[in-house]
Amino acid sequence: MLHTAIVGGGLCGVALARNLCRQGRTVLLFEARERFGGRILSVTSPASGLTMDLGPSWFWRDTHPLLTSLIAELGLSVIPQHDDGSRLHLNDADKMPERIEGKRIYQDAYRLKGGMARLIDALAVDLRPGLAHFDHALKALCDRGDRVRLTFKTGDGVIEVEALHVVLAIPPRLLAEQVRFEPDLDEATRQAMRGAETWMAARAKVAIGYDSASWREAGQSGNASVTHQQAVIGEIFDICDGDPIKAALGGFLALSPELRERFGAGLPLLMDNQMMQVFGAALEQGEQQYQDWAREPHTCSALDRASSASERADIASPMLRRPQWGGKLYLGSSETASRGAGHLEGALDAALRIERSLGRSSNGADTGRPPVSAAASDDVASVNAQSLDRFRRWVAAQGDAVVDDYRRRLDRSLDAQQTDQITQRAILEAMEDVFDKALTVLDGLVLDVGAAAVERGRSSLIPDIQRPFGDLMRSVLDDVIAFNRTSGPLASFPDERQLSNEYLQVILRDIAAAWLEFSLSANRLLLAKADGGVARSEAGGLSGVAP
Repeated sequence: MLHTAIVGGGLCGVALARNLCRQGRTVLLFEARERFGGRILSVTSPASGLTMDLGPSWFWRDTHPLLTSLIAELGLSVIPQHDDGSRLHLNDADKMPERIEGKRIYQDAYRLKGGMARLIDALAVDLRPGLAHFDHALKALCDRGDRVRLTFKTGDGVIEVEALHVVLAIPPRLLAEQVRFEPDLDEATRQAMRGAETWMAARAKVAIGYDSASWREAGQSGNASVTHQQAVIGEIFDICDGDPIKAALGGFLALSPELRERFGAGLPLLMDNQMMQVFGAALEQGEQQYQDWAREPHTCSALDRASSASERADIASPMLRRPQWGGKLYLGSSETASRGAGHLEGALDAALRIERSLGRSSNGADTGRPPVSAAASDDVASVNAQSLDRFRRWVAAQGDAVVDDYRRRLDRSLDAQQTDQITQRAILEAMEDVFDKALTVLDGLVLDVGAAAVERGRSSLIPDIQRPFGDLMRSVLDDVIAFNRTSGPLASFPDERQLSNEYLQVILRDIAAAWLEFSLSANRLLLAKADGGVARSEAGGLSGVAP
């Protein structure tokens, strides 16, 4: 049986497939196009040989550690983005552009020498022969209990594949529009999928090669912005690679998808005129390479085409990071990332998250195992260590449940038309509930509490019991922040949708107080057990009572 089927050959899918292959997993990678890369697309100029990116091209070492590390591992060469702190600004179609000094727009940005597609090519070298299947467009998924059935449309018709695990490294909006799920995903996940803008999906990009970098010779950086109403290319930048005969400028079009289609065959002339208007006659008739992503059915959804341009969605809903169908189905792509969503960094973040989840699944690490029996080992330390490890794994597995509880409480508050501090109340109540459940789990553990040291009224086991909650609380708070920022119902509550630092500090103080109360109750429970197995109901109630 196939262990993992990965659908989508962009950076997330290819990086994940490479890592799973290295671990010896049986993996197949399905891609609807005839190439890897997804939104990564590099083209080479026939005249100069310069390779130019028509998709993502930049990365920043300080904020993209996963991508920076991978590029270094693969030994790829990088180019600092040319930016001398000057740019031209054209705000009136009848006037000359204004030169603006003193602001580096692309400070500390880098590109790959030879184009970003070199990253994909270098990763693909490690893929097992026969692993990749192109021209496979996913149409349906069916949960078959112990496996998932995938249905693809190919050039030869329709084929079906079954796998233990499926990773959908495809933008969520495309999945929501193009793939049938049996059974369907829950409505909260569906809403999150529809709300996840496919970054840059409705945009168009042009790269124009020239005989020489005349703008540099004129003392210009190549950076420019055009903001008048007739703007064709809104943002322009230098994409030379250091070779004097390999000169080029790139740009993002300011026109909507509808206007780009309307201008049709006249668009190249309009782009040439725009460049000459900004930089002068030396830029007449450059060699154009153009990509309209809004016309790519495997990139741009109907909802993306209909949506107005927005700021980059650098944070994704936590609902998109949930394993589905009992851990058999995972949503990938950059739009699901916990950080760097929409960037190449986000694609690697998503791949790493799924790789870890698959590893836990394969290792059999679950939280439903029965308590470790004291008879299993005569070593008290070993028994305690195993029980505490079970408790740690239980705590680590509560993140999704706490966020679900938070969402339900938040929805109830909204339904009741409550408007004040609804996030604060909902997250505190959800955390208090998990603390209460943790006491029940702790009470059921097999622990030799009598052998544990007690100093100033505190059991030496308490630090090990407290420790896993640090990661849980951070994870829950991150997911709550992400959920609120991507929640449609909270759009009318700006203070709840975008939590201020002051509001977050209030929430953290509330959670810290609840955590302290849990710690006191846990300590009281352990001391009661050590003093002769006093029943839990007689141990001071385990909440709200000082030790």
